[in-house]
Order: sequence, then structure tokens, then C-alpha cells
Amino acid sequence: MFRRGLLSLALLLACTAGAQVRPARKTLSVAAAANLKTAAAKLKEGFEAGQPGVEVTLTFGASGTFFSQLQNGAPFDLFLSADRDYPARLVAAGLGAAADERVYAIGKLVAWLPPGSSLDLQRRGLAALTDPGVKRIAIANPAVAPFGRATVAALKAAGVHEAVKEKLVLGTSVGQAAQFATTGAAEVAFLPHSLTLGEELSGGRTWPVPETLYPRIEQSGVVLAAGKAPDLARAFLAFITGEQGRAILARSGYGLP
Repeated sequence: MFRRGLLSLALLLACTAGAQVRPARKTLSVAAAANLKTAAAKLKEGFEAGQPGVEVTLTFGASGTFFSQLQNGAPFDLFLSADRDYPARLVAAGLGAAADERVYAIGKLVAWLPPGSSLDLQRRGLAALTDPGVKRIAIANPAVAPFGRATVAALKAAGVHEAVKEKLVLGTSVGQAAQFATTGAAEVAFLPHSLTLGEELSGGRTWPVPETLYPRIEQSGVVLAAGKAPDLARAFLAFITGEQGRAILARSGYGLP
């Protein structure tokens, strides 16, 4: 009996010691632009594979909305924006360091048409949007979404903005703009090319908006000074801009800086 007690105690101590040396799970909290939804899952998987014990949690939304939240102390470690302006403004406000801000991708704007659409953007370009049959055009809200601003710039450059501005329906992000088109609430949606490669939009067709019509969309990430895991945030940003991350982004519809 005494020996069995000693054996049990030894096993208990061994298990306790093992638990003590087992590394604690680390969490990296990332605020990511909605256009990254498809690519970010692959980036997360690739990064976690090389970082045992690390879990990346992703929250998606409009970059401008995140910018406001981060100014008010939102608890994120890394911000992956759909443009470079918001990260630069965070750096200027002392909420990140210039050395921790980096362009990771070049966004591409496309028009997405639902199955069965007869809208002839290929032949007529953006002038086709002036047709009476086009009642609603979904875009992300330009006030908070860089791709929404790019869409407005393209419409103005093509000379059709005044003719179609009353048709514009604004989503809180590019994700909601996509929902408007997939549910029949709009005849066409202007979206990041990356988002249209996801399964939900695979049934439609896309028309690339000429890049001469809108400013270059440089998507940048910045490590947040108030984050709890700055080293992990830097490592994830380095992974995204490294060889493996760039390959994932290229396959996901982005241009590379």
C-alpha cells in the first residue's frame, strides 16, 4: 500500500512538472481589412504551422472603422489595412512606429456581376452603368473603406459619377457590398479582386476596372504600440511580406509591392 502511494505521488509530480514546462498558448489579435478574408485564413494557417503554441485570431471589417476603434484603445496587436493612409495616421499619432509599418500587397478593383447578368462592361466599360436597367450599384462606404474611395475615383475618372451617384448603395465594408449583389439587392458590386475568389462569389463573373482610373491601392500593416504581443505581431507581418506570405497573396488575387 505504501509503495503504491509513493508511485501515485511520483506520477502526480511528474505530470505536474510536465504541465509546468509545457509552453503557454500565445494569442495574436489581428484587425484585418474585409478584403483579406480569403487570403488571411491561409496566412494564419501558414504562420501557425511554423509557430507551435501560437493562435492568430482575425477580426474583419472596414479599415476606417478599425482606425477609429484603434484610436480609442481597441485591443489589437496588428492592423492590416486596405490602404496605407490609416496605418500612417496611426504612426503619426504615436500608436505605432514607422519601423513597424510595411506595405504587404497591392489591391485590385473589379466589378462583380451576378450569374445571368447581361451588363456589358467588357464592351462599354463603366458607361454601361448608366443604363436604366441598372438600378443599384453596391460599393463599400467611401468614408471608411479604401476600395469604396477607389470606386468613386474610377467612376469620376470615367465621367459617369454624376449620372450614377443616386444608384450607389453603400455597404459598411466590401463584405457587405458583396452581400448586396449576391442577394439581389444590387445589379453590380465593386469589390476587391481578392474577395471575388472566395466560394460565395464564385458563381458570378468579374470585370477588372482599369488601373488607370483609380489611385494605386497600397495595403499596409502596422504593429500597434499598445498591443500585448508586439514580437508576435512583427513576426506575422514579416511572414506576410516574406516568400511564403507573398506567394499566398499572389494566389489570392493581389499584386505585390
